[in-house]
Amino acid sequence: MSKKRFTEEEREQMSKNRYVVRVSDKAITYADEFKQLFIDQYMTGKTPREIFEAHGFNVSVMGMKRIEQSADRWKKAYEQGGIVGLSDSRKEATGRPLQRELSPDEVIAKQEARIRLLESQVDLLKKLDTKERLLVAKGMNLSKTKLFELIKNAVDQGLGRMTGYICKLLNVSRSGYYSYLGSADTRLERTRSDAKAGDYIKKAFHRRGYKKGSRSIKMVLENEFGILYNLKKIRRLMKKFNIVCPHRKPNPYKRMAKATKEHRTLPNRLQRDFKKGIPGLGLLTDITYLPHGRSEIAYLSTLLDASTGEILSYNVSNRLTLDIATDTIDALMKQKRVKLHKDVFIHSDQGSHYTSPTYQALLKKYGIGQSMSRRGNCWDNAPQESFFGHLKDHVDHRSCRSLQELQFEIDRYIRYYNHHRYQWGLKKMTPVQYRNHLLLVS
Repeated sequence: MSKKRFTEEEREQMSKNRYVVRVSDKAITYADEFKQLFIDQYMTGKTPREIFEAHGFNVSVMGMKRIEQSADRWKKAYEQGGIVGLSDSRKEATGRPLQRELSPDEVIAKQEARIRLLESQVDLLKKLDTKERLLVAKGMNLSKTKLFELIKNAVDQGLGRMTGYICKLLNVSRSGYYSYLGSADTRLERTRSDAKAGDYIKKAFHRRGYKKGSRSIKMVLENEFGILYNLKKIRRLMKKFNIVCPHRKPNPYKRMAKATKEHRTLPNRLQRDFKKGIPGLGLLTDITYLPHGRSEIAYLSTLLDASTGEILSYNVSNRLTLDIATDTIDALMKQKRVKLHKDVFIHSDQGSHYTSPTYQALLKKYGIGQSMSRRGNCWDNAPQESFFGHLKDHVDHRSCRSLQELQFEIDRYIRYYNHHRYQWGLKKMTPVQYRNHLLLVS
């Protein structure tokens, strides 16, 4: 290489030549097209100086030594690799060059390999626009982790030398992408940790045969598995593993009832003060219908302790007569596990069962007071309505073929509800646990 250095003016002048790719203060990079022109004209008998001058190069500025060195280098490359050997392959070359002369068959094989490589590069360039559109389409509204996964997939498919361009295309930093590659072990460990935690969450989700929401899962994990996860982690993993708890559809009649502002016909002693903290004081009652079999309807009447959420008594019948309500009261008085408060009262809606003289006389006989919601206002008896909603979410009453089968499923669910269903509003206890807790602190 010539020791002559170019001035800034000389570099600017030479860079205007169409056959110069780039020029520094020490070296010139020539276009492959000029190298081929040089060999073609040199083979016709022209001298290197004539060829350079004919194509706009200033020989006095470049120096003859640089021209002669370039001519020798190109002639050797042409003799070894033909026209393909004149291509600038310094970025692609790997390993040590062969010291021996190549045979004609080896030269042909090498040229064919380079031609195939060039053809594959052309095909890649033809497909690039399609891949760019695909990457942009996939990259919309994705997290950065997903974008980095797309970039890695593209790099693995042969776009490794275009990493920076793809990062710019997807509007992420190149350093962020390499940081993502460097944290592969951390992500793998987190994936394993999530899988292990997900197994526990799935077990809690299906615990005792009933599906649960994130708060119920948290309480089951704490109380039955001794595992403490926060709600954010549980919800994240539920979303990741597609664990969906049942959701009740909004009832349009409840919305209309909420807007109703009618006067009370009977005193409302409860006034929505459900959590009185005294077991056996305020009881809630109501009746719901349960379709089953082909076209049969069953009815369920329950008595729920407002302070603890515990179901104290219930009655299932295939008739909506007054007995369903009175039998529930009789069952309440026969139960032994809960001692009723001396000022106990039952809160209900203004249905015909509860306004019946027979029903009211039965309450007076047992010394039980009575309270009623405002007409058309189900929120005055919200915990009881909520229980019916949860029961219908979990008990597949429509699949029950007989009243006896339905009775069995209701018995099973109420045992679960009282003894095993943890509730966020009961200090993460079950109704029975919370009742015992209130009795201890009173």
